[in-house]
Amino acid sequence: MNAISIKEPWATKIRDENKEIETRTWYTCYRGPILLCASQSPWGLYSGRAFMIADIVDCKPMKKADEKLAMVDYDIELYSWFLKNKRKIEPFKVTGKLRIFEVDTNDKIRYVN
Repeated sequence: MNAISIKEPWATKIRDENKEIETRTWYTCYRGPILLCASQSPWGLYSGRAFMIADIVDCKPMKKADEKLAMVDYDIELYSWFLKNKRKIEPFKVTGKLRIFEVDTNDKIRYVN
């Protein structure tokens, strides 16, 4: 499954709060399900683990109006990745990488409420 690494505290904000836009310095044409993984550092509740599946439904240059759902200040150099249909999973260990990377999820995905 395609995956991305997200630093804390944004990983926790995506899972447990209302962060629905992930921002990156690069554009992606990928649309579809993505496994969200928290980076090893800085330390946080989900560090080093996959914690959620969401769908990337769009990617556009960031606009000032994206600040609230991105939970970051507007930056003309960022892209807004729009996340929908977020599904919490039981966290499992993942070695993260840069950019979009592949994770073998066989028998590892267990959805939680």
